[in-house]
Order: sequence, then structure tokens, then C-alpha cells
Amino acid sequence: MFNTTKLFAFFSPPFYLYSMRSLLFLYLFVIITQVQAQNSPLLAELLAGNTDPRFRQVMDNPEKYRVQIIYTRIDRDQDNVPHFTHHTFQTGTPPYFNPASTVKLPAAILTLEKLHDLPGGITRDTWLQVDSAFRGQRPLVQEASAPGQKPTLAHLIRQAMLVSENEAYNRLYQFVGQEYLNKRLWQLGHKQVRITRRFEPNDEEQNRRSNPFRFLREDGSLLYAQPQEVSAIPFEYPQLPLIGEAHYSNGTLVPKGMDFSRANNLPLFDLQQILQRLMFPMSFSAEQRYRLNEEDYRFLYRYLSQSPGETNYPKYDEKDFYPSYAKFFFRDSTVPKQPPGLRIFNKVGWAYGFLTDASYVVDFDHQAEYMLAATIYVNEDGVLNDGKYDYKELGYPFLYELGQTIYRHELSRERPHKPDLSRFKIDYEQRIDDKRPTLKESEVDN
Repeated sequence: MFNTTKLFAFFSPPFYLYSMRSLLFLYLFVIITQVQAQNSPLLAELLAGNTDPRFRQVMDNPEKYRVQIIYTRIDRDQDNVPHFTHHTFQTGTPPYFNPASTVKLPAAILTLEKLHDLPGGITRDTWLQVDSAFRGQRPLVQEASAPGQKPTLAHLIRQAMLVSENEAYNRLYQFVGQEYLNKRLWQLGHKQVRITRRFEPNDEEQNRRSNPFRFLREDGSLLYAQPQEVSAIPFEYPQLPLIGEAHYSNGTLVPKGMDFSRANNLPLFDLQQILQRLMFPMSFSAEQRYRLNEEDYRFLYRYLSQSPGETNYPKYDEKDFYPSYAKFFFRDSTVPKQPPGLRIFNKVGWAYGFLTDASYVVDFDHQAEYMLAATIYVNEDGVLNDGKYDYKELGYPFLYELGQTIYRHELSRERPHKPDLSRFKIDYEQRIDDKRPTLKESEVDN
């Protein structure tokens, strides 16, 4: 078991600093990769004990499926201070996977951070409108699923966290801005993170430019205007190996793998640490914590763990968006409710055959807690952008079995000190019985 997160944070330069240090970085990267490859004996033993056929299909060929796993054991001391031990499984997997919607988590966190830099009186619930100032930009005046159809940053975060709506992320990205988003993550030690794209067909110049935002009083008068911001970061994009055997581009089949060199990059350890820093801020030094207040934390905790069916705005359909819909380690559409004492604080992503989940799991009834992060690539035909991936056949079952394996282990293991988990108890919403129609999965872009 190794805490390789600290190694990455210390050694890895940001993408924009590639220069004469490339050879040194490559040498250090090889060393770190070798350390990562030394899988945790405990995790290996737990994984070997699961005999589910689909789980074994993946674990018997982890390089093909690009499996990466981080199981973080949490042990509290007599003062309830948490101590973390990372158990890893990453045998020979290439360092890149497409993070997809997991980038929405740092975007939401830094949205709340940036709010503290705006003039007084502006909160996450302040009515906003979005203007356009560059080619391809689209305004936002109303949001049908919001109270009073008034867009707010709070509503955008709910959409992005609960069912991973793409348009909500696009607006958060526009508000935070590419430069602040990346520089702040690098400042926090996530040197390899690169978030340069919205989830729409934009070129690099469009992605560098944010939309202007206007924050309004209840009477519609202007409270504050945030002008268009233009990122000045000179990104470098180191070449990555192609993924797959072929891909579609603008409707045409290209007989070679897909190049992700200029795509978003969020390594699994960084994703895990972003979540850990959010859930356990006091385990980090003051300068390494997010600039959030307790109200910000409570807000994010709610919408990382609340089910879509408990939420009134947006009003998601409970059958399409069942409780474990975006909880891959517990995803089961046949179970109408999760165990009453169980809550999962997490963010998932899925795209191009990649499935990823980073979770903090709490079982209040059994006083158990742990973290689990994993990614897998399931694309048996080797063609990307054809809409044919093996999520249902292989990806979801694998992650579910992985989640249940770790969950069963955590419920069975002895803890020297029972954790006080009161910080994570949330007063969740109750669905209002009104006449508004529910949002179906087919109506949501995620």
C-alpha cells in the first residue's frame, strides 16, 4: 500500500511547464509508475475473493480494461481524527483515462470558492442570467426546472451533481473560467489536472473564453456584472497513445484509434484527493483547503449524496433516475431504496467507454466509512464515438461487484475506535406532491 498521491503532487509539473525538465519528469514518472504497480496485498486478496463471472472477466485481464482502483481505508483515533491508508490496484494501466463528468466536481467546488470573491450580497441562490460575447456562445435567461424558472449557481450545481447534466457543467465552467479553474487546482497540488473543455463542440479559442454573467436582484435590477474572461494559460499537450482501433469523426469512420492528447485530464488519484479534501478538510493544511465555509460544505454534501427522487428542483423522474442511478458501486435499478443508514457522497463519469466513480461511503447504522475510486474501459468492438459501449453488459456489473466487495469487507472489519459520523448527517429533502411533470432520462443531456 502506498500514498502515491503525495509523490505525484511533489514530482509532477503542470502541463503548461513542460520544457527542459521533460527528461527528468519522464525518469521520475517511471519510478512512480513502478511504485504504483506494486498492488496492495489486502486489495488483491479482496478482489480475488469475488467469483462473479463478469467481475472475473475484467480482473483476469485488467490491462485490456484499463482498470485502476483506489480503496482508502479510514481509521479514527481516540479523538475521532481520521487516518487514511490507500490500497491500490493499477497493474500496468496507462496513466490516462477520459475523466468525463468527474470534472464537474472540481468545477462545482471552485464555483462556490469564486463566489466569495464577488461583491457582498451575491450568493449561490442569487438570480443570474448569462450573456454571449463570442462566436458560439449561447445566452441563458430562464431555466425551466428551477424555482420560478430563475437560473442560479445553486441550481446548476444541483443539476451537475444529482444526475450529471452537461449543460449545467458548461455554465459552471463559464462562470469559474478556464484560467481560475486550472490555476487553483494546480495551486492545491493537482499538478497533472487539465480541464480545458466544455461538453459541447467548441474549439480551443471558444473554450478559453467565458460568457459574461449578470447577477440580478429580485426586482430584476442589476446587482453585479461579471465580464467575459479570457484564459491566458499557454497549455502544452504531451502526446498520448491512441485509444481504440477506430473512431467516428463528424460521421466518418477513421481507421485508427482516438487521440485524447488535448482532452480533459483528471488522474484518479487527483480525483480521489479532490473528494477527500472536500469531505475531510481538516486533514489538510490551512493553505491546502478549499476556501469554503461550513454552509458551502453542507450544500455540497447534500447534493453529492441526495437521490434524484428526493429532490424537488429539478424534479427528476424516480423510475428513470432511481436512487443508485449515479452511484456505480451500488447501482441496482431493481432496488427501490438504498439501506436507510447508507449514504454515498460521490461523483461519476461515463464517456467513450470509460466508467469512473469516486465515492465516500458512510453506513451510519454500522458506523462504517471508507473511500473507493475506480475507473474501467469497456469497448469490446474497439470503435469510439459509435455509441456502442459495454456499460450495461460489463462496466456497471464490474463496478457494482467491486463496490459490494469493499462494502462487505468494511462492514466485517473491526475498528479500534468507532467513528463519530455526525458531520455527514444531512436533512434531506422530501419530494413535494405537485402537478409539475418529472424530467425523464431522455430529456436530460448527461
